[in-house]
Amino acid sequence: MTAIVALIGRPNVGKSTLFNRLVGKKLALVDDRPGVTRDRREGDATLGHLRFKVIDTAGLEDADKDSLAGRMRAQTETAIAQADVVLFMIDARLGLTPMDQPFADLVRRSGKPVILLANKAEGKKGTEGIMESYSLGLGDPVPFSAEHGEGTSDLLEALAPFIPDEPEEDEEEAWADVPAADSDGDEEDLDPDRPLRVTIIGRPNAGKSTLVNRIIGEERMLTGPEAGITRDTISVDWEWRGRKLKLFDTAGMRKRARIEEKLEKLSVADSLRAIRFAEVVVVLLDATIPFEKQDLTLVDLTEREGRAVVIGLNKWDLVADKQGLLAELKEKAHHLLAQVRGVQIVPLSGIAGEGIDRLMQAVITAYDVWNRRISTARINRWLEGALSAHPPPAVAGRRIKIRYMTQAKARPPTFALFGNQLDHLPVSYTRYLVNSLRESFELPGTPIRLHRRGGENPFDKGRK
Repeated sequence: MTAIVALIGRPNVGKSTLFNRLVGKKLALVDDRPGVTRDRREGDATLGHLRFKVIDTAGLEDADKDSLAGRMRAQTETAIAQADVVLFMIDARLGLTPMDQPFADLVRRSGKPVILLANKAEGKKGTEGIMESYSLGLGDPVPFSAEHGEGTSDLLEALAPFIPDEPEEDEEEAWADVPAADSDGDEEDLDPDRPLRVTIIGRPNAGKSTLVNRIIGEERMLTGPEAGITRDTISVDWEWRGRKLKLFDTAGMRKRARIEEKLEKLSVADSLRAIRFAEVVVVLLDATIPFEKQDLTLVDLTEREGRAVVIGLNKWDLVADKQGLLAELKEKAHHLLAQVRGVQIVPLSGIAGEGIDRLMQAVITAYDVWNRRISTARINRWLEGALSAHPPPAVAGRRIKIRYMTQAKARPPTFALFGNQLDHLPVSYTRYLVNSLRESFELPGTPIRLHRRGGENPFDKGRK
């Protein structure tokens, strides 16, 4: 079983910087201001020959348990309870502060092995802080610099007694859980045992974290009435009816014009990355104020990234006329979201736990449609009928000639159209073909790509 190492300490001692160094990727948001990390984040870490799971946590603060800082502290205490060994970090350059001693007592009372890590000790800086740290009673401090990597061998030596050796993974296994979906891939290359990657996005305070907590059945994500609590994109593994899933909870995304702070820009960039590496994206709307302009922007963004889309109507328990509103919203979606016409709209309530099965079924259905392949023979029988019903228009007195069509790939369904003068094919006619494809081959709600492949004109040879 893989050992778990928790990074614990007050705010701004460098826990997220060390987390990124151990996992080898910039997964956790890092900024100079204290208190950036709120949710606990897990990752697979490597240090020399050691392989273990590392947990980045929010900075410990004294606060009322019902406040945001108090709820963050509860998340950190959960990480301590899960850990096999605790890395208690201090800022060596700043030295001990009044907060360090009570928190050192907290980790000592946990009964878990504790390693005292004096971070920011690069060069000769921090010598006084290192000497002060002996008073915490946690043993000899390990001088370290998470930013520059100094002291790695000392940290390796300190961790080695608590982490059993594991055989090294080959390259394929090591990347098995990396959240990267290749939009140019094909379904024949899929590993059936690999989790389906589902990213949940939406405006701030749409209830994304509450929904994820209800889905997995535990208070994994930090939630509350405050908007914008989530900052990092957090992934959790889950299984639904025997199907493995990896759920990604993201920070709320506001209109670009309203985003000014650097930290919010980093959070949004993290959310955009989660969309690009997803296979299915659930766009979560607040049912009490649905289809705001930002909601439409997020659906359009997901479609442009070529990801399967499902729309979740959260806070459905607050709606009075449920049937009337659902019919109205489906009609609105038909007109406002033509690029994903037929997208599934699922009413649900993250707090009450209503509609989660329907949402998961919609996710699986959207994924299957996204992976669908259609034989060339069927496509061209359809094309013949579509051209007969509505022939392409003439350009400069010459009719555009469409010869045949084939599906180039799936994920999303992508078709190649062959013929002459296709560069002059009007957008309206391309839209007609896409809509007819969607209806004839049951491709609701998924992005469809149509590429034009024109024939070579022999009389154009030699011309520039």
